[in-house]
Amino acid sequence: MKPKHRRFWYLSLIALFLGGATMIVLTTLNDHLLFFMMPTDVLAKNPTTMIRLGGLVVEGSLHRHDDNLLVTFQVTDDLQTIPVSYQGILPDLFREGQGVVAEGVWVDGVFQATHLLAKHDEKYMPREVAEALKANGQWRADGGNSS
Repeated sequence: MKPKHRRFWYLSLIALFLGGATMIVLTTLNDHLLFFMMPTDVLAKNPTTMIRLGGLVVEGSLHRHDDNLLVTFQVTDDLQTIPVSYQGILPDLFREGQGVVAEGVWVDGVFQATHLLAKHDEKYMPREVAEALKANGQWRADGGNSS
């Protein structure tokens, strides 16, 4: 076999190997992707896989059940509203009227959340930082500091 043909076969095998490895990696990544959706998207697409639902917690919709850690509330994007059910302890920043990202699945018209991520605005400041600023005289009432 001529060196030219041998080189062609080596390059073909390398390309085949790299193509197969790329395909395996992309298939694996696709199985672990979590798509972010708003309530309007969830109602339109009716997803069957795990997703992340984002929106605002509707004022007055938060209900805590006494017998366990079950919490139900509604999430809206100002166009559509969907019910959410969560079993667990709520994050510290979780409030009605605030943003939330819930990770879970859409089952029979209710979003079953397994994880909640509370969102905050750009004015948020951890309590420890605010207390340190107050102690140093650097605190301003609008949430900033005087420097």
